[in-house]
Amino acid sequence: MPATGVTAIFGPSGCGKTTVARCLAGLQYLPGSFCAIDGDIWQDQSTFRKAHQRPIGYVFQEASLFSHLSVRRNLLYGAPRDAPASGSASIGFDEVIELLGLARLLVRSPHNLSGGERQRVAIGRALLSRPKLLLMDEPMANLDAHTSQALYKMLIDVKKSCCVASHS
Repeated sequence: MPATGVTAIFGPSGCGKTTVARCLAGLQYLPGSFCAIDGDIWQDQSTFRKAHQRPIGYVFQEASLFSHLSVRRNLLYGAPRDAPASGSASIGFDEVIELLGLARLLVRSPHNLSGGERQRVAIGRALLSRPKLLLMDEPMANLDAHTSQALYKMLIDVKKSCCVASHS
């Protein structure tokens, strides 16, 4: 996969989109496969880096949030505590809040959010983790057209490698 840009995996239900995403994430081993991001080999015949060894952000089909944390704390959970490396493209907390329309939700708990709101929080948390690769499995399913378009534009602007699995 390239170091920047959005790569799409699309096709009908059951064709293997989620399996490919799981392999890229290191959640599933696929014999004979090869995976490298920007020249960094994550899997080949002699190498298999597990998920915790890969700098990834993963947004699942179902938004997986910590029910005991507020939206703000869910967003900040995976964010590195150190400053971003100079020259690295990253997106800040305020920018994520504005783009995803989360300002009025920051003090709420996940069980008080709609499906689309939970998905936006999950996307924000993944972006704030400063991943080398952002994997998104059907991430736009619960988002309105305007938010989906803005999110795709932002993914291109932050110069990250992003892989999106989708039916459309």
